Amino acid sequence: MNSKDVSPESYLKFRQFLEQQCGIVLGENKQYLVRSRLASLLYKFNYPSTDALIDVVVKGYDRTLLQSVIDAMTTNETLWFRDSYPFDLLIKDLLPKLAEKSQRIRIWSAACSSGQEPYSIAMSLLEYQRNNPGAGSLSAEILATDLSSNMLRKCEEGAYDELSLARGLSAERRQRYFQQHASGMLQVKPEVRRMVSFRSLNLLHSYSSLGKFDIVFCRNVLIYFSTELKQKILQQVAAQLNPGGILFLGASESVAAAADCYRMVKCNPGLYYTKKD
Repeated sequence: MNSKDVSPESYLKFRQFLEQQCGIVLGENKQYLVRSRLASLLYKFNYPSTDALIDVVVKGYDRTLLQSVIDAMTTNETLWFRDSYPFDLLIKDLLPKLAEKSQRIRIWSAACSSGQEPYSIAMSLLEYQRNNPGAGSLSAEILATDLSSNMLRKCEEGAYDELSLARGLSAERRQRYFQQHASGMLQVKPEVRRMVSFRSLNLLHSYSSLGKFDIVFCRNVLIYFSTELKQKILQQVAAQLNPGGILFLGASESVAAAADCYRMVKCNPGLYYTKKD
């Protein structure tokens, strides 16, 4: 067996461990995914095989290795303005309605990955303010959370390479919201970065310390969890929403596991959910 290969025994141990640690459910025969995600860590931490690395991680002997493994298994590159409709709705419909009720709104980007989503939300707010001169007094607190501390550090810096910038970002927005970075990459401008605060959070833990929100983006993350954990997460999100608060999920996700907490609002295109009274 190749040293990078994952034995059936190690894969079973690792599946159970990953679900316990962060709720991610790996399907049958996904050894190739574990192998590819952990390959670089073999060299970084000097382990002879993936099985040996998994054995140490599962036993909890090395906290640094544990965090690196969780980062490797949970980090997914995402897109700017993904699916577009949530951000169009934000600018054209949701922000005007919220502005009538309050001059300060709170938005949570859960499982923010590499930061494109919360920065897209911030850019949307700036565009709303620019297109509505009377809305200058509206302010928003945007909180972005993720399990990966390594990814959060990159998010805060806000520097992206050409490949990342090519995914969903228009030339106009690139010109307006980015500046040159010392690394040669482009960096989100300070006025956009200041609008977003990043914080480490495991979605399996309590959210009560985060406070209440008007809008929550929890998109393309529930697909990794079991039905029981989806229900728990959706119920906890509902508890953090203000009355009538709004939840955006990914295109392939629904609130079926916690349907008693939400009401669906269909749009053209797309949809969102509001918290039931």
